[in-house]
Amino acid sequence: MFTGLVEELGKVKHIARGSKSVRLSVFGSKVLADVKLGDSIAVNGTCLTVVEFSRDWFTADVMPETVDRTALAGLKAGDTVNLERTLRVGDRLGGHIVSGHIDGVGTILLKEQNDNAIIVRIGAGPEVMRYIISKGSIAIDGTSLTVIDVGADWFTVSLIPHTAAMTTVGLKAAGEPVNLETDIIGKYVEKLLGLQQNTKPEEKITLGFLEQHGFTL
Repeated sequence: MFTGLVEELGKVKHIARGSKSVRLSVFGSKVLADVKLGDSIAVNGTCLTVVEFSRDWFTADVMPETVDRTALAGLKAGDTVNLERTLRVGDRLGGHIVSGHIDGVGTILLKEQNDNAIIVRIGAGPEVMRYIISKGSIAIDGTSLTVIDVGADWFTVSLIPHTAAMTTVGLKAAGEPVNLETDIIGKYVEKLLGLQQNTKPEEKITLGFLEQHGFTL
């Protein structure tokens, strides 16, 4: 699990493409301080497993499913990427709960300055937009951000100067792709509501059901 607070910007060292998969090597420093084989590191918000590492780089395999759902396959040597280690017990949850499992790829539609902030509009497909709400959380390339406004196929976020300087969201230009992960809570709520709708009336959890089974209100 991650928190969506980018620890450092890394650089793609090398990318090897298979028929459907990718092997990605990335330069880093902070995220390698205590790394071990099998550890997870989020690369542009995508949870990857370290299969090889040295003092200033690590390598991870990207399976076909991840290639299909993310923008990682489009990376090239020298590209900048967001890096974050997994959350440890006792760490502050400064952003929001981020799983590292990407829901889809969006596109930066425009960026405009608003005093000391940068407003970024992101275009996204229905598989992503269904979970996006105003003032909700969204991870863009693994960066935890708050949604400002929502349209039918787009949403906006605001970047403070620090976020603009220290993440790929601030560095990328209009037209470039970004990995998107929506708030996991919304997915569980949708699943729960779907189960409730498919449940017989007598099996639904209602006040009457709770009282019938010994719960006093």
